Amino acid sequence: MVIKIIPPKKYEFIDLHQIWQFRELLMTLAMRDIKLRYRQTLLGVVWVIIQPLFTSAVFALIFGRLGNMPSGDVPYEVLTFIAILPWNLVSQSIQRASGSLVRDMRMVTRVFFPRVIIPVSSTISALLDFVVSFGVLCIVLLIYQIPFTGRIVVLPLLLIMVWLISISVGILISAFNVYYRDFQYAVSFLLQAWMYISPIAYSLSIIPQEWRLMYALNPMVGVVESFRWVFIRSMSFPVTEFSLTIGFLLLGFPVSVLVFQRIEKYFADVI
Repeated sequence: MVIKIIPPKKYEFIDLHQIWQFRELLMTLAMRDIKLRYRQTLLGVVWVIIQPLFTSAVFALIFGRLGNMPSGDVPYEVLTFIAILPWNLVSQSIQRASGSLVRDMRMVTRVFFPRVIIPVSSTISALLDFVVSFGVLCIVLLIYQIPFTGRIVVLPLLLIMVWLISISVGILISAFNVYYRDFQYAVSFLLQAWMYISPIAYSLSIIPQEWRLMYALNPMVGVVESFRWVFIRSMSFPVTEFSLTIGFLLLGFPVSVLVFQRIEKYFADVI
C-alpha cells in the first residue's frame, strides 16, 4: 500500500479516508492502553465495576440520605448510577487523552500517521469500561425491578454523542498539553468542577426554572438527562437540554478538529 503525504491546507478538515487507512494502528493503540491499564493489578477489570458502584453509593449517602435531595419515583442509587456511566466515559477519555501525545512522543516525531489517532485511541479504550459498567447497570435495574422499554433504541445515539464530546475536549487538551504541560495537571481539577456543575449526583429538578437554560449550556446536562430518560419511564424527554447538546457538538466538534489540525504540524518541534 502506498500512502501519499500531502501537506494539509490551512483550514482543511480531518481526512476520514486517511484515518481509515490507519485503522489498525488506532485499534492497536487502544488495545495497548487497555492492557497497560490493568497490567500488574490485583483485581484488573473488576475495578471498572467497583468504581461506579462505590461512587453511586457515596452520592446516594451524601446527597440522597443526608442531603435529602429528590430522586422522583426511582431510588437515588439508580438515579446516580445511570448518570455516572456517561460521565465516566467522558472523564476517563479526557484524562487518558490529555497526556497521550506526550507519552507517545517517539511515534509523533519519527513516524507519519494522523496524530489525532493517538488521543482518539484513548477514548476507544474508555468505551470498554462503559460496556462493562453498562452490564452492571442492567443487573442494578433488574434488582430494583425497573424494566427496559422501547426507549433503549436511543442509547446508541446517546453513546455516540458522549463519545464525540469526549473526542472534542480530549483532542484539544492533548494538543495544548504538548505546548503547555500544565494542562495535564489541571485536567483533574477541571473535570471535578465539571462533574459538580452537571446533574450527576443530583436531579435536574433542583435547578431553578429561571436558570435551566443557562445550566443546559453544559453539554453533559442533555446527555445525562437523556440517559436517565431511556431507563426511567416517568421522565419526559429533555428536549431543550438535548437540543443544546446537539448544538454544542455541531459547533464544538468541528472547531476542535480544525484547531488540532492547525497546530499538529508543530508537535514534532515542540516535543
